[in-house]
Amino acid sequence: MPYADADGCAIHYTDPGDGDAPLVVFLGEAGFGAWQWGWQYGALGPYRPVVVDTRGSGRSDAPAGPYSMADLVGDLETVLADCGVRKAHLVGCGLGGCVALAAARRTTRARSLTLIGTPAAGDDFQPADLAADPDDPEALRASTTALLSDGFLARDDTPVDQIIEWRGEEDATPSARAAQLAAIEEFDPGPLYELTLPALVVAGGIDSVVAADSSEQLAEGLPNGEYRGFPDAGHLVTVERSAALNDALAGVLDSVDE
Repeated sequence: MPYADADGCAIHYTDPGDGDAPLVVFLGEAGFGAWQWGWQYGALGPYRPVVVDTRGSGRSDAPAGPYSMADLVGDLETVLADCGVRKAHLVGCGLGGCVALAAARRTTRARSLTLIGTPAAGDDFQPADLAADPDDPEALRASTTALLSDGFLARDDTPVDQIIEWRGEEDATPSARAAQLAAIEEFDPGPLYELTLPALVVAGGIDSVVAADSSEQLAEGLPNGEYRGFPDAGHLVTVERSAALNDALAGVLDSVDE
């Protein structure tokens, strides 16, 4: 499994190595491991999906915090360099969406943005329902169910137990999650009108971490932003509405690469 060296911090990423296929990089929510992209990873057809373990989560190193947005953007750049790619489509959830926005502003690395449950500013981010010690199954269950809608939880095939297992293996410790959250506390995307690349902004209507109004505000501020709301979904819209979300994501990618 590949690792990129970000000034001595080993950043793990998953890369199928599909040659010259356009790269799509997935950037995760605060505290979450790569498990959260399991519903998108194999659904992108001709694209090369790369999932980055945020420093502090999964198999990446967890140096003492706090982490800055510059640290996380630097980690992304290191992964892209390790993949031998100059530019990529960036897909982020929550904290990962903020990293994608920051990367689009600070670098020329982004080809498009897909921002899921991403706030218009750091003050709009409410992380309480993300908090769970990966060694505490009951805390993981409470956190997971808080991030999903009641309607989805009532389905017979809802994978709560599987998500809890994955979170126990991959999620950040409380201290590492706190170090990640420090990067978002003062997050300000700057003048959105300057970010002219194609952008899809996705929100769940009952998201307890980032209110849909904040995501809609973000989409309205981006010159080429498109808003897609799922009124009955929670923060884990990637799980609840995976098929529709994947179709929308493919549409953005294809529109850039056609």
